[in-house]
Amino acid sequence: MKQYLDLVQSILDQGAWQSNRTGIRTLSLPGAMLRFDLQQGFPAVTTKKLAFKSAIGELVGFLRANDSAADFRALGCKVWDQNANENAQWLANPYRDGPDDLGPVYGVQWRKWPAYKLLPRANSAQIEDAQGRGYRIVSELDEAGVPHVLLYKAVDQLRQCLDAIHNNPSDRRILFHGWNWAQIEEMALPPCHLLYQFLPNATTREISLCLYIRSNDVGLGTPFNLTEGAALLHLVGRLTGYTPRWFTYFIGDAHIYENHLPMLREQLTRTPFEAPRLTLSSRIPDFNQTQRYEPEWLEQVEPGDFALEGYQHHAPLTAPMAV
Repeated sequence: MKQYLDLVQSILDQGAWQSNRTGIRTLSLPGAMLRFDLQQGFPAVTTKKLAFKSAIGELVGFLRANDSAADFRALGCKVWDQNANENAQWLANPYRDGPDDLGPVYGVQWRKWPAYKLLPRANSAQIEDAQGRGYRIVSELDEAGVPHVLLYKAVDQLRQCLDAIHNNPSDRRILFHGWNWAQIEEMALPPCHLLYQFLPNATTREISLCLYIRSNDVGLGTPFNLTEGAALLHLVGRLTGYTPRWFTYFIGDAHIYENHLPMLREQLTRTPFEAPRLTLSSRIPDFNQTQRYEPEWLEQVEPGDFALEGYQHHAPLTAPMAV
């Protein structure tokens, strides 16, 4: 994980102080990138102990479209507790639905993106096409004096990505994202890691992933998000018959919180260990062995289905999360 330490050093050397919504200022650097060859190992931070179980628990919660901190806790991940129950802005938000509620965060957008079409009642061809794509009419109304129908469906973006990898791997539009302008105000926290693009190669039978993060807490968030992105790529590869290869990680605002500086400066004094390997449980079907396409396993995996082999790390380090 030398790349991670190099990013930390770059922010210390070139970053500029900024204020933000949390009240804890940051050293921020616009535009950063990390790139990992997953055939050489898993991008787990080794200069401190990685909260692997918590990160995987969060990923599994996203795959299940969880929208409650209680559901994430049940999966071994407590990182949503403060945002759900201690964030003053969210506590006063009229869309918050009681304790532990998070609103339509990450996984809801990944697996149940709310999609609408407002079509002229007279245009039967458009309505028929929409219904053929799974939309259903939910109401009728006048728009500027013209009769219209409103149609709705929940879009499973991640499932559509797997379908495309399986059926049309040369497609360069295999992506999903979480930035839904219509629901940002309904979320406890707008998505930070918001755009994922899968890049399968049918010739080499390898699959890569590009992840764009608008804003990344490099001290706490980056190790978490690297774990989740790489684990997701391994899972998708298993279910579609591709070997994970390149994981490219783009950051818009790469920042270090002021109260995380001691933790990160300590890590810079430590020598990284060799990257570990990620193993998936044999419980998860391997397309290469079964030749059966079983995307329903996206929501059937458990946190215990993911394990790190050969993971060596330095002593644990902690720092408070900014909310």
